[in-house]
Order: sequence, then C-alpha cells, then structure tokens
Amino acid sequence: MSMNAIELLATRADLARAATINVPSPCVSICRMDAQTGYCEGCLRSLDEIRLWSVSSDREKKAVWANIVARMTKLDVTSP
Repeated sequence: MSMNAIELLATRADLARAATINVPSPCVSICRMDAQTGYCEGCLRSLDEIRLWSVSSDREKKAVWANIVARMTKLDVTSP
C-alpha cells in the first residue's frame, strides 16, 4: 500500500469510528485485489465486503471497518 492510501484509509477509519449513521466507505480508489491476502490493496476489504457494502446497515459497515483496522494491524499497515 502506498503511504497516501494508508493515510487516507486511517483517516477514514477515524471518521467511521465516530459515525453513527452514514458510515463512510473505506474505498480509496485503488481497486486491486491482492492474490496473497485476498483483500483489496486500497481498502483491505474482501470481495464479499465490497460487494455487500451498498446494502449493509451502518452497524454492519462499522463491523467491516473493525475488520479493516484489525487487518491493518495484522499486516503491519499503519499510518506514518
């Protein structure tokens, strides 16, 4: 992941944590799936998470964000 994508994703994660409605999308317009991890290189979502985003409740979206933050930690993808 590029530093710009990491910074943008980290900023959006902060916004998502604060949101109770209209949870923001994690998409940072870098839409490539990593064959090793199975996650998008830009937003760290799985294909199912991407596919279901538009029909997910805010509660479900916040759960996806929690998954993303955990993946950032696990993959050691942190903001500078």
